[in-house]
Amino acid sequence: MPQVAVGAVVFHANRVLLVRRGQAPADGQWAIPGGRVELGESLARAAEREIREETGIHVAAGEPIYVFDVIERDAAGRIRFHYVIVDLAARYLGGNLRSGDDAREARWVAADEMRHLNVSPPTRQLLASRFNFGEPDG
Repeated sequence: MPQVAVGAVVFHANRVLLVRRGQAPADGQWAIPGGRVELGESLARAAEREIREETGIHVAAGEPIYVFDVIERDAAGRIRFHYVIVDLAARYLGGNLRSGDDAREARWVAADEMRHLNVSPPTRQLLASRFNFGEPDG
């Protein structure tokens, strides 16, 4: 069964909050922080919890702004992962930045730094098209 996951797009001081993933899918790639929605949890509450767990940052999650699938297959063509990811806009409230949960690193990234990082294609596309931040995947 596909699993529902959320992310939160958070800007502060002209930088976006990104994490470098520590597990598949997208292991080693920089992406919008987030994770799975738990049973009975709203999208907004899930996003706020996941951002706090992965980065130590407190946010107020808003409306959905981007939806996409992540479907990964093994060498035999069997599905390993299928996530439906809903990214929400979020407002920065505070906190001390740190990596936690399944994030290898967490950091505030400036637009001109994006080209030097291994940013996931959906994250790059979202930030470029919706926020004119960084450059689209190329």
